[in-house]
Amino acid sequence: MIQRLKPIWQRWVIRRIPQASRITLDHRRIFILPTRVGGTYALVLFLMLLVSINYQNSLAYGLTFLLLSVAILAIVHTYRNLSGLILSAGSARSVFVGEPVQLRLRLESAGHSHQAVAVGWDSEQLQQTDVAAEHLIEVELTLPAVSRGWLQAPRLRVESVFPLSIFRAWSWLDLGQTVLIYPRPVPGTLPLLKGAQPHVEDQGQATRGQGVDDYQGLRLYQPGDSRRRLHWKAYSRGQGLLVKDFTELSGNDLCLDFMALGGDIEERLSRLCYWVLELSQRQQPFALRLPGFLSAVDSGHVHRETCLRALALFGART
Repeated sequence: MIQRLKPIWQRWVIRRIPQASRITLDHRRIFILPTRVGGTYALVLFLMLLVSINYQNSLAYGLTFLLLSVAILAIVHTYRNLSGLILSAGSARSVFVGEPVQLRLRLESAGHSHQAVAVGWDSEQLQQTDVAAEHLIEVELTLPAVSRGWLQAPRLRVESVFPLSIFRAWSWLDLGQTVLIYPRPVPGTLPLLKGAQPHVEDQGQATRGQGVDDYQGLRLYQPGDSRRRLHWKAYSRGQGLLVKDFTELSGNDLCLDFMALGGDIEERLSRLCYWVLELSQRQQPFALRLPGFLSAVDSGHVHRETCLRALALFGART
């Protein structure tokens, strides 16, 4: 029965609390229900009421209704503890499959303080914190990176049982947090494009030759471009910082080729990922060839991220 009602409940929550990168908790987004302690508290009040009626004791009546009024006030204060709290998505760093994803979450108070606020993906594993009045704090939550591609964070649970723990105020938010997960790097043989061989020195190590032969012209320098391609003559003439632009591969270029590897798709992508990281660390220019994708021969941080992104999203539906 619960499994049948769960999709209906999820569709209702999505309509009531749509996805947003910044959400302020209010009466439309906060739900409140008794806790187990609250259920026990209600049962005790019911028994006290029965005793009061049976013995017609005014003192027992007074105590029963006094405790009932405390419960009603607890509803108000438990709701108020979450009301007005602002939650927004922070930055997240891309990781490789198998590594933990650290998602940042910002909690902000625009007015009063919020005590014992618990946040997390699972009601069994919540991280509790306090937010002082008119202050902002950051919380880091962890998710496992199971597969490559875009990781969509699940809905975030925010709850509090402050001050008496007999009622739980909670909400279920979608902050639209996504993280790109790269393939797991696995060492293997260098998967070169057929006919492409690196320059070799006397010591038998690969050098870092330019490795391009189809000159396309000049373009403005961008962070991550190889410094060896800077056009210093244009710079000396006051034309700005320009780089030589090439497109085609020559026989002396390093080109990591998907088709040069054996195994299934994930194994190939993992080996290519390893060599993208390895060659980037050596600052060795290289190209990456995948079915339907061919990068330029380059090096640097921007080129590394472009190749890793292509590996992570290979085969994904656009």
